[in-house]
Amino acid sequence: MSKKAKDVEHYFSENPKSKARLGLIRTYFRGRPFEFLTSSGIFSMNRIDLGTRLLVECMALPDKGCALDIGCGYGPIGIAAATFRPELHVVMVEVNHRAAWLARQNIENNQVSNVEVRRGNLYEPVQNMVFNCVLSNPPVSAGMETVKAIICEAPKHMTKKSILQMVVRSKVAGKRLCTFFEEAFGNVDVLERESGYRVLLSRKE
Repeated sequence: MSKKAKDVEHYFSENPKSKARLGLIRTYFRGRPFEFLTSSGIFSMNRIDLGTRLLVECMALPDKGCALDIGCGYGPIGIAAATFRPELHVVMVEVNHRAAWLARQNIENNQVSNVEVRRGNLYEPVQNMVFNCVLSNPPVSAGMETVKAIICEAPKHMTKKSILQMVVRSKVAGKRLCTFFEEAFGNVDVLERESGYRVLLSRKE
């Protein structure tokens, strides 16, 4: 099995087969300190990847209501959102058992109380909820159908005037994903771009 195939198996399967080797990342978002427990078998265990950092630094967040971080990994996006907006309730969803466990540990490590983790695939754990904001650094390596599902199923879980924000590599299906945004919402904007990444944003009218 190739290294890329192994990575996909680890990151996007429910139960990674690799032995867990824990790590720790200390970083700053918007001038605030954060600390994240990480592990082998999880995406970007050694550093905050550039796409996640770009999304966290520029994401537009409502002051109140509910936000969803879909495919949260060990939790940097959702935990940062909850930290920046103490009156916003954040739900993080993750299919990978190991990543979901890490996200729960990181909620405690960063002492945030307005965020929770639900384990499951895509929108299944939140099927009866609606959100004012949906955030995602999507698992592109898991396949375009998975990413398309995150985009196209989002409107069913969003309130009016809510926003979907997703960070993508500009050269990896960037134009194709813009088409999915247009089909699902009828609009798409580039919120920010940097280092080969762009944050796409659509509003539900």
